[in-house]
Amino acid sequence: MIRVLVVEDDPVAAEAHRAYVERVVGFTVAGVVHSGNDAIRFCSRHQVDLVLLDFYLPDTHGLAVCAALRAASAPVDVIAVTSARDLSVVRAAVSSGVMQYLLKPFTFATLRGKLESYAAWREQVGGPGEVSGQTDVDRMLAELRTPGHGPLPKGLSASTLDAISAALGDAAEGLSAAAIATTVGIARVTARRYLEYLADNGIAQRQPHYGSVGRPEVWYTLVKR
Repeated sequence: MIRVLVVEDDPVAAEAHRAYVERVVGFTVAGVVHSGNDAIRFCSRHQVDLVLLDFYLPDTHGLAVCAALRAASAPVDVIAVTSARDLSVVRAAVSSGVMQYLLKPFTFATLRGKLESYAAWREQVGGPGEVSGQTDVDRMLAELRTPGHGPLPKGLSASTLDAISAALGDAAEGLSAAAIATTVGIARVTARRYLEYLADNGIAQRQPHYGSVGRPEVWYTLVKR
């Protein structure tokens, strides 16, 4: 079993990530902590193979946690689970040895894909011996370069899903399917299908929006994690 430490300051999100990890075959949660210093201490006292690391922590930044783990020669790998979209942060994460970079919000299928890719990579590089040539190295590294989203229902595209998620993220009070359709440039029925997918996977939530007359309209807001 691959032992995972979940590092997330929000208790609700931490519990969701813990539950997600436990659903993936071959993985078990070694612990859940809510700060960077607790993560460093936990890794020094317990066996941990992989850290799911939020970057915006109450006591320090996730990159500082990565640096501390490397300085202590902790035998752990890191997958960033963060809302940080700045290119400077992405570059710094790569330089710090982060294995995967997972943007919030995400579905269970997306996290499962990252974990399964990591497990496949770990299986290939975990044994003794040496590679036979460049092809082996390329194949091993390719295990970590899977698409960002898990398998989507037929007819849905990752790029459109990202665009809709971004539009919802910019609207604090939520948006209707009609508003999303106008913003992204797609048909209303298509927008509703994507929004329902996000809601069904816990990324967005539905809420009634009452106008002056008639039945309430369904608006969608991103779930804060």
